[in-house]
Amino acid sequence: MTAGYVRGLDLHLDVGEGRGRGRALEAALRDAVRSGRLTPGTRLPGTRSLAADLGLSRGTVVQAFGQLVAEGWLVGVAGSGTVVGAIPARSDPPEPDRRPAPDGTPRGIDLRPGRPDLSAFPRTAWASAVRRALTGSAALLDYVEPAGLPVLRAAVAEHVARTRGVRATPDAVVVTAGFTQALALLARVVHRLGIRRAGVEDPSFARHRNVLTAAGAALVPLPVDGAGADPAALPEAPALALLTPAHQHPYGVVLAPARRSAVVEWARRCDGFVVEDDYDGEFRYDRQPVGAMQPLDPDRVVFAGSVSKTLAPGMRIGWLVVPRALRGPLDVEMTAFGAGVPAVDQLALADLLSRGAYDRHVRRMRLAYRARRQELGTRLAEIGAPPPAGVAAGLHALIPLESAEQERRIVAAAGRAGVRLHGLHTGDYWHRSTPDRPGALVIGYATPPDHAWRTALEALTELLLR
Repeated sequence: MTAGYVRGLDLHLDVGEGRGRGRALEAALRDAVRSGRLTPGTRLPGTRSLAADLGLSRGTVVQAFGQLVAEGWLVGVAGSGTVVGAIPARSDPPEPDRRPAPDGTPRGIDLRPGRPDLSAFPRTAWASAVRRALTGSAALLDYVEPAGLPVLRAAVAEHVARTRGVRATPDAVVVTAGFTQALALLARVVHRLGIRRAGVEDPSFARHRNVLTAAGAALVPLPVDGAGADPAALPEAPALALLTPAHQHPYGVVLAPARRSAVVEWARRCDGFVVEDDYDGEFRYDRQPVGAMQPLDPDRVVFAGSVSKTLAPGMRIGWLVVPRALRGPLDVEMTAFGAGVPAVDQLALADLLSRGAYDRHVRRMRLAYRARRQELGTRLAEIGAPPPAGVAAGLHALIPLESAEQERRIVAAAGRAGVRLHGLHTGDYWHRSTPDRPGALVIGYATPPDHAWRTALEALTELLLR
């Protein structure tokens, strides 16, 4: 898919890939005028610059403009280029887009959790960081040591210490290809050390449970309530505990201080380790984010973060702050695993962190996601639906439902309407899904691009009112 923002205008145009892109541009501009996104008299950029923005040939853009001028949507003004014609905007729905998505699924509205607004990725800042990385020493492009480039490890150590209160030094930081790879590596390391069990929140992300079982761990469900995961369910034996203390996924609650202390005490008493998955700790909307629990015992808690929620999951860049006892075994495992993060990507991220561009992007997105969560809460109140559970944080919201059956009905109806939704049961969050367990929708309100958010909210409203 090719999509872009028209230079000088806050306007997103999606013109697809392959053949028919001229007609796709015509349709996108008609829809922009019809919906009021382009108002009468708005001056469009020249055909040459628009072609460059959208990756089209100039001839394709000229032909599309000519067709729209002939239809009256656009007007050519001598000496002023092309402007939008005086056609009143209507509230008609946009022209349907039936082209298949890149993964082969039908296009529609995506409200799945775990994704940021990918259209907001800081392309210009990233491209500049890559250019600066490529003008540096060629020696930096050599094979990368398993733990990552020193410049990125130092930048991450400074960042997590400053923003999350983590006790970190560069030698404690390990750069990974996202959190899933990091968890797989840690699971293999502790298995080699004789740890055979893993305590995991219930409900929790199914993929992470699968990673642990693939490494040979027997899972111990940790029930979650309003105070977070219950440490009383942890085994009285060496184990790995995987937790999301700052914003439990998917319930959205914060691990209570007493339970944080109890988890750390358990790890000391039973010779266990805790993996603190700080997957969206940067995004708290009603107060300062809760600090990391790693400082309670850096010798027992592995702090884990990534750019999957701040930048994009496709970047595949994450990090661990590792206790001293696990650093050597983890280095051996990473060397054997042989899958690191490309040097250029590490250098570019280090550049964003050191120049403050990463922080600026996070602050900008925090404001955007906070506004979306507030809109979601307001809409739910207007239709008499339960408010989002948990604290005002993160990129998703859990909406409680009456039953598992109601959840399945709504998710099925959403699929027929072209809306991609996850629920506690349908998304495989429960370790063991039974009819008596609560049903809920897990709404990824950060997922839609900005121009599609309100359409997504309307679609969700219709589904809840059925």
